[in-house]
Amino acid sequence: MNTLEAFRSDTRIWLQENCPIGARGTGQIPFGSRSIKLEQDAKVWLERMAKKGWTVPTWPKEYGGAELSRDEYKILIDELTTIGARTPLTGRGVNYIGPTLLEFGTEEQKSRWLPRIAAGDGGWAMGYSEPGAGSDLASLATKAVRNGDHYIINGRKTWTSDAIHCDYIFALVRTSPDKPKHDGISLVLIDMSQDAVQVNPIQLISGESPFCETLFENAVVRADDIIGGVDNGWTVGKRLLQFERSTHAGINISGSQGGRTEKSKLPEKIKRYVGMQDGKLADSHLRAHLAQHEMNTHAQRITQRRAIAELQSHAPGFTSSAVKLSNALNIQDGDELLMAAMGSHGHRWTTEDGNSTEEEVSATKRWLYQKSLTIAGGTKEVQLNIIAKRVLGLHD
Repeated sequence: MNTLEAFRSDTRIWLQENCPIGARGTGQIPFGSRSIKLEQDAKVWLERMAKKGWTVPTWPKEYGGAELSRDEYKILIDELTTIGARTPLTGRGVNYIGPTLLEFGTEEQKSRWLPRIAAGDGGWAMGYSEPGAGSDLASLATKAVRNGDHYIINGRKTWTSDAIHCDYIFALVRTSPDKPKHDGISLVLIDMSQDAVQVNPIQLISGESPFCETLFENAVVRADDIIGGVDNGWTVGKRLLQFERSTHAGINISGSQGGRTEKSKLPEKIKRYVGMQDGKLADSHLRAHLAQHEMNTHAQRITQRRAIAELQSHAPGFTSSAVKLSNALNIQDGDELLMAAMGSHGHRWTTEDGNSTEEEVSATKRWLYQKSLTIAGGTKEVQLNIIAKRVLGLHD
């Protein structure tokens, strides 16, 4: 038995013995928030995987990882998928700021922050966009003023996803207002437990409020929690965005991408509303649309696997924008397909009328919520611009 075969055998045995039944299939996946109480099996699964170093399997051991090779990582994901194990930890800690710290952090910063992130000790929010700085992010106005060993932060961030449940936030702030706008920005880590940080949820058209507005009124941060050096935030922040987009695209291997890839349930759902005729969907237009969507979904999964296999470093490149965008568009297409098949049943808001089911209401709200997929993590237009310039090499 060679080394990889032995690793697979040991991994399979360990997972079977240590993954609780309640941490398999669908259910709670922790992202580190201290304010969200974990189900017992999810808590045990997180603790066991963190101790093993498999919450961040490719990270160095001294920072809470397991230093798995790419082949070992693939085996781990295969075995997790086989038993339907949920990802033990996900979110902006392991997928965004963690890999950014690995690349740009000082040794002291990495030693202080990374083991905590790997253990799921605190959920992270992302402080980039502002009311006056969205796609033109370099126009951000949140200020950081040096005061001895600290910086004082004042300003406002918007679309800070899940901030109401987060313990920390990494934010782009202006440290040198007299410099050109791209040159006076820094990336800083902020503890959100202080009274100087206020979070207000923003309600979406789906009725949910995962996005928030976050206010800083004389918030205090350590001067040594600026990542990558003062006024180097534009470079560091852009790299972090590549990690974000690769996560949306399903190709970020900095944290675990474990968990079962569920077989598409879309065909069965559509059958219930459209019906069958001669062994085929009764509606020929929906039949053709569904066939194309299923082919696109399969192609997307193959592309994700190829992108993971072809990565030459832990940091993804600009192709993450292409995979992220195609993934978002395909998911939205599936929602549109289901809405078309459901007809009036696809526009239900509540079950209180006695005529709507939970599944129908959920489908409506999912359709509305996932309109955000081509906004969050960089808009569709921004991704197309990156693809044109950085991937295809087109001129302005």
